Amino acid sequence: MGVHRAVEIVLDVAAKHRPPIYTFGPLIHNPQVLEILAEKGISILKDPAHTAPGSVVIRAHGVPPETKELLIDAGFSVIDATCPRVIKVQNIIGRHAKRGSAVVIVGDRRHPEVAGLLGFAQGRGYVIRDPDDVKTLPDLKHVIVVAQTTQDARRFQAVAEAVLARFPDARVFNTICDSTHKRQAEVREMAHDVDAVIVVGGQNSGNTRRLVQVAEQEGVRAFHIETESEIDSEAVAPLKTVGITAGASTPNWVIKKVYRTLESLPHRQQAGWRQGLYRLQRWLLLSNTYLALGAGCLSYTFALLSGIPPGLPPALMATCYVLSMHILNNFTGKEAVRYNDPDRAQFYEEHKTLLLSLAVVSGGLGLFMAFKLGPVPFFVLVLISVLGLLYNVTLFARGITMGRKITRISDIPGSKTVLIAMAWGVVTVVVPHLAVSLQVTTTVVFSALLAAVLAFVRTAFFDILDMQGDRLVGHESLPLVIGKEKSLRLLKQLLILSLAVLLFAPVMKLTTSLANGLILTVFYLAWVVQAFDKHWIVPGFRFEFLVESVFVLTAGIAGIWHLFFYSPQI
Repeated sequence: MGVHRAVEIVLDVAAKHRPPIYTFGPLIHNPQVLEILAEKGISILKDPAHTAPGSVVIRAHGVPPETKELLIDAGFSVIDATCPRVIKVQNIIGRHAKRGSAVVIVGDRRHPEVAGLLGFAQGRGYVIRDPDDVKTLPDLKHVIVVAQTTQDARRFQAVAEAVLARFPDARVFNTICDSTHKRQAEVREMAHDVDAVIVVGGQNSGNTRRLVQVAEQEGVRAFHIETESEIDSEAVAPLKTVGITAGASTPNWVIKKVYRTLESLPHRQQAGWRQGLYRLQRWLLLSNTYLALGAGCLSYTFALLSGIPPGLPPALMATCYVLSMHILNNFTGKEAVRYNDPDRAQFYEEHKTLLLSLAVVSGGLGLFMAFKLGPVPFFVLVLISVLGLLYNVTLFARGITMGRKITRISDIPGSKTVLIAMAWGVVTVVVPHLAVSLQVTTTVVFSALLAAVLAFVRTAFFDILDMQGDRLVGHESLPLVIGKEKSLRLLKQLLILSLAVLLFAPVMKLTTSLANGLILTVFYLAWVVQAFDKHWIVPGFRFEFLVESVFVLTAGIAGIWHLFFYSPQI
């Protein structure tokens, strides 16, 4: 929590304050994040006395009180991003130091958090690491014991017991961060079920190194890596089960790359059709071709749901439109893709010419199919295509103020999820209907809304997975606006609502009886959301394939219904 909060604060400062912008020391112990901050013009303040004043963010570790005063006196605007849990320890130390108590801090003397905590001890602070260090303490009265928030829980307990043995009246405050304690406990539990643990995080990160120690204490081999390039494939490949954990400051996209690299190892070793199938699946997913085929499937399904004859031109139009728009938006929004989906970013860079050609060809074919359907469908598809192409393009050089500066459509909070859902509703339902009739009916409105809801749930779900990357590039997706928990709750509520309307829509003469069969689709999506929420499955290629398969599933259900129950009239 403290690390994420510090990153969010410094990004907000970068968006609202004029440069120069600094962090007092490295914001967090992760080189990947520090590189991103440097790219955004946020530098590390090393010498306040010889540096031009600006805005300086106190990192999550905190600083001694005199350091903050020094920065203010030097003319800096100070923004304090100290972790609230570190502040709690500072307050405990400060309160008891005023009463004359000696403060024993269990931690690493050279760690910046410990240096900050010592500043609140009024010269009566002592730092120790192990139970044996208690012997080195002088004779003290009124002793309190606190912990560096990222300390190992077992070590702290052992040190506290040693302090109490020597100073029976000492007061012990277990100030280890709950999330740190929880992660260490999870690693201990994980170690019993795996052949090795891979710990992802900066080599200078104390809490990351402790996770390695925890795994090794449990008798399991541990690999400490910063990125996927450091994975020892020869050592890992023979293992049956591998656990992954990460330090507090490790970005999600780094963890994702590690997971996907491990996920692909068995397939790289296989030969023949299994390896070919994996490569095909990977290509379909990364190029968005599988998603585009899903749009064609949805077009077929909703034609039957609306009671109009399904055909190849509308399905092909929807497939081509979605493929073209997603490829082009991956190029125009490549900064976000770089963090949210590093594999896709690398894939697009490696196959840039092929994918751009595919986008142009599929876009042209989609427009041709719409033209074949009629002038109105053609006009509607051109309109939403233009809007899609302009999504990441700067339209207002000076910007429009709407709570924040808006220069692009993508700057509007939550716009991505809503607009994608609307586009899917239009291209899979409205445009095919306009080829048959220009009359807007309740059936068309209902079907378009239902298609939009399915697309909304799928898109919002991936937005939840992409929250950290979107935050870094300044894209305020829906989950960033309302929060992860509220977003998951919204998806579940939409699925419950969809279940109800699919159950009663045929009775109300809004759709064909296919609606009852599509209840299976809602249950499938609900299972996917629940599997993520309860950590039953780890997001990766397999999981992404499961999510994207929802639209193919609708076509499978519709195909069975088409064979046995189809009638062109509702």
